[in-house]
Amino acid sequence: MISLTCLFLRQKEPSVPGRSSRLAREGFTILELLTSIAILAVLFAILLPALGAARESARRVQCNNHLKQLGLALYNYHDSHRSLPPAWRWDLQHQTAYGWLPPLLAYLDQAALAQNIHDEYPLNNPIHEKLCLLTIPALLCPSDMLQPVFTLYEESGNEHLPGDVPLMRLPAASYLGVFGVVEPDDAWRHQAGGGAFAGPTPIRFQEITRGLSNVLLVGERRASTIPSTWLGIDVRGEDAHCRILGNANLGPNVPHADECEFTSRHPGVSNFLWADGHVKAISNSIDQQAYQQMASRSEF
Repeated sequence: MISLTCLFLRQKEPSVPGRSSRLAREGFTILELLTSIAILAVLFAILLPALGAARESARRVQCNNHLKQLGLALYNYHDSHRSLPPAWRWDLQHQTAYGWLPPLLAYLDQAALAQNIHDEYPLNNPIHEKLCLLTIPALLCPSDMLQPVFTLYEESGNEHLPGDVPLMRLPAASYLGVFGVVEPDDAWRHQAGGGAFAGPTPIRFQEITRGLSNVLLVGERRASTIPSTWLGIDVRGEDAHCRILGNANLGPNVPHADECEFTSRHPGVSNFLWADGHVKAISNSIDQQAYQQMASRSEF
């Protein structure tokens, strides 16, 4: 027994003074840790903008696809009715109006939803209460940040003060018919617009004499400019006709432009559907006169 114990003691590796302290120093030092963090921060700073740009590019493609779907629906509607939908359709009291998009629901795979619209009643009738809360994903720009439902307030009578009397809740949308160059909320009582969605009288493609490939049909507007809807309006509402229509006057995304103009969250551009069915973005720096011509179905 004694001999085995002696053999074990002889084979055991002797301890080396200072070895444990050398092993402890084999980890990261503070300087190395800070350097690693700095390298990672630089990598994130390089990669995150590229990742954000890639995501925005995908969202812009999706927005284009939404507009293309609208183009197909408008062409199918025109084939069936020999005209585009009217910009708005009055109820019997001429107080509420259905927008140009509800007639397209059947062509956007929303036939079941279309059956819930009872245009023999005013839009603000309780029968439409649930309908006024329904957003349609294909009518929303994925780059925009919006609430699915907004409240339309009564016009205050003072252009510098917002209204405070709620009229109705409306489902949000990103895409608006082109009324023309003039503002739809000011001109609708006195004159029709010069665009493809000019008023309660529908426009035919034959009336777009500047050429279908040269005229804007539908554009987008971000919710922060003014909330818009696909359903319709109460005409007593603040900027009511701007909620379903837009005008092209100063240019897309002009900071001091009226709220009825077209805007977008896509960097530097706004997407538009043209009357021949193609979708193309317009730069924020476009010439104003050229932009106005694009919104006009005939020469002016």
